[in-house]
This record gives sequence, structure tokens and C-alpha cells, in this order.
Amino acid sequence: MEKLSVKALAVALGIAWGAGMLFTGWASIFGWGTKIVEVMSSVYIGFAPSLLGGFIGGVWGFMDGAIGGAIIALVYNAIAKRK
Repeated sequence: MEKLSVKALAVALGIAWGAGMLFTGWASIFGWGTKIVEVMSSVYIGFAPSLLGGFIGGVWGFMDGAIGGAIIALVYNAIAKRK
């Protein structure tokens, strides 16, 4: 089995999750996804339905996704190494 690149998966998931939070914050300005923003704002400080709040959510989302991607790759590599 091939090893996953920890850095590549971390960056990829960071970008995907950050973009999702960014666009969710911006869409909630127009009333779409407001409940998601309410819930996620309890986790991501500063995330709000505004242009700046969406940007802040995107930064938090990038960091959260990058950490999650790195953990996923490390666990996968550790399990794949055993086989």
C-alpha cells in the first residue's frame, strides 16, 4: 500500500474545509445556512454571517481541516505500515 503525503492531505482538506466555511459565512448574509453558522460560531470564534465573519471562519476552517487531514494521513500511514 502507498503512503499518503501528510502535508498534501493536510493542505487539501484545509483548503476544502476553509472554503466551505468561507462560503457558508458569506451565504448566510442572504439567509442561507444561518443555523450552520450559529452552531459553528460556538466553535470558531469570530465566525459570523458577514464578509469579515466569513473570512474569519475560512481561516479557522483551514486550520481545523489541515489538522484533521494531517491526523487522518498519520493514522492511515500507521495502519498501512502494519500490513
